[in-house]
Amino acid sequence: MAKTMAILEQCPMDVGLNILSGKWKLRILWYISKGPVRFNELQRSLGSITTKTLTQQLRELEEQKIVLRTVYPEMPPKVEYSLTALGETIQPILKALCEWGTNYQNEIAPISDNE
Repeated sequence: MAKTMAILEQCPMDVGLNILSGKWKLRILWYISKGPVRFNELQRSLGSITTKTLTQQLRELEEQKIVLRTVYPEMPPKVEYSLTALGETIQPILKALCEWGTNYQNEIAPISDNE
């Protein structure tokens, strides 16, 4: 309960930044937002992330109710990660960030070409 009170007392921008901060979380969410993904597939998509870091980031996102971890009773075990209903609300933000990045690249490309 104390954590909830602390979150409610924080600036909403700080809450969002704290949840999404770090080198990997936005990229993880970008890949998961495209549909359920298995751990190894996600790790391959991210490139240089270590297993430990990916596991830690996914656990944090799961604790924050952004990512859902589904374990299927199969052998070998199958685990998929997807966005929760709350996590899906970040999709417009991810899309806008991607569009902004594309626009930024297009704006600086002529500058880089002239150097």
